[in-house]
Amino acid sequence: MSYQNALQQYITATNTHDFNQVKKYIHKDAIYWFSDKTCTSLLEIQQYFENAWNVIQNEVYKATNVKWLTTDHNSATCTYQFQYEGYLKGNFVSGHGRATNVFIKNDHGVWLVIHEHLSGIS
Repeated sequence: MSYQNALQQYITATNTHDFNQVKKYIHKDAIYWFSDKTCTSLLEIQQYFENAWNVIQNEVYKATNVKWLTTDHNSATCTYQFQYEGYLKGNFVSGHGRATNVFIKNDHGVWLVIHEHLSGIS
């Protein structure tokens, strides 16, 4: 699997709303920076994702304008614009922002997210 495919599969897994699917693409030492919180363990990342899925029901997350900034045999970094839509207390909502993802290849040749930074745009 390429790093490009890893990003797409990670987003597809995110849209399952099942963290067991998502964590397949996250490194055990990952650090996630959200606008309102830093998560430094898989448990914290899981709690953040699950809370977001509870707040925004039926959320669909998309990445556009992906730009691969650096790539080599063991790491790849990209930026992209994200969009989400879903239902907040029964009302349709949508939003967007910017993202940076850093992938590294593990000992088994699998690309995993080691860092994600998301920031919303008002």
